[in-house]
Amino acid sequence: MTSVLLVLIIAIALFFVFINGFHDTANVVATTISTRALSPYQAIIIAAIFNFIGAFFGTGVATTISKGLLDASLVTHTVLLSALIAAIIWNLLTWYFGIPSSSSHALIGALAGAGIATGGAHAVNYHTLVQKVIVPMVLSPLLAFFLALSIMIIGIIFLQKNNSKPRKTNNFIRELQVLSTSLLSFSHGSNDAQKNMSIIVMALFSFGLLPSVTIIPTWVTVVCGLALALGTVSGGMKIIKTLSTRVAKLRPVNGFSAELSSGLLIIGASHMGLPVSTTQAVSGSIMGAGYMGSSGVNWLVVRQMVVAWSLTLPSCILVGALVYKALHPILG
Repeated sequence: MTSVLLVLIIAIALFFVFINGFHDTANVVATTISTRALSPYQAIIIAAIFNFIGAFFGTGVATTISKGLLDASLVTHTVLLSALIAAIIWNLLTWYFGIPSSSSHALIGALAGAGIATGGAHAVNYHTLVQKVIVPMVLSPLLAFFLALSIMIIGIIFLQKNNSKPRKTNNFIRELQVLSTSLLSFSHGSNDAQKNMSIIVMALFSFGLLPSVTIIPTWVTVVCGLALALGTVSGGMKIIKTLSTRVAKLRPVNGFSAELSSGLLIIGASHMGLPVSTTQAVSGSIMGAGYMGSSGVNWLVVRQMVVAWSLTLPSCILVGALVYKALHPILG
């Protein structure tokens, strides 16, 4: 029974990684598709490749979740299953309605909710939750906005200096977008794959197969990277439409600014072990880059997105707790 539960947790964790891939594909490729720098097929293939490569970049984010969020003694197979199921429910629900919510905060919230359901309110390390999840959740879209805006201003100056050859200049920027898309995809893999590695590592630790939650076997990195890449290939066109057309109308210079700023921000967060939301970083960057555009930002869509971001963490805490209450009588 023990081995069956472990295999089940790993299988569901990899399924969540797969869903994370197609749910977050839009965040990575929306801008480059919108500006026609790449076709949807080309953009998604590039994103899948660099998502996989990014999975091998560091372990800080995985350690934050597996070691810092919950009391390790309370992490059981039921807690992990409950967190995964709750996060999958939220991801599928928001994907169905085309809402670019955060897979990261869904998983963290569901894990916290399941932990509270089994060990009470003291089960969660609130210092870690606030310092490494909530504060970055608030700051990352703001930082992304102003970083993209700054890069966009530099881009406009470049365009003005090359105003006599607008087509050639735009084609050059589209070529740069291939690099910025690759960077953003790499950063996405470096942050999001680690979040899912942490669940598998906690499962292995809880079953006595690892001496510490800070140890990540190579095979765990490989399978999480592959699952994320496969999910990316599956795509998520509903959310792509929201980000690429509804938030702001993007030209090549806008798209490059958004991708470069969000890619740099997420890589920096991964290096510091902060599980930031790719959704929020990219959305904030698109707003910042679009703010200087001809049509500006659609603030109505932005408000809807902010509501979804605000609801994700508390909603998933509740759903995680409810799923745990349902599973506990069955699994113990």
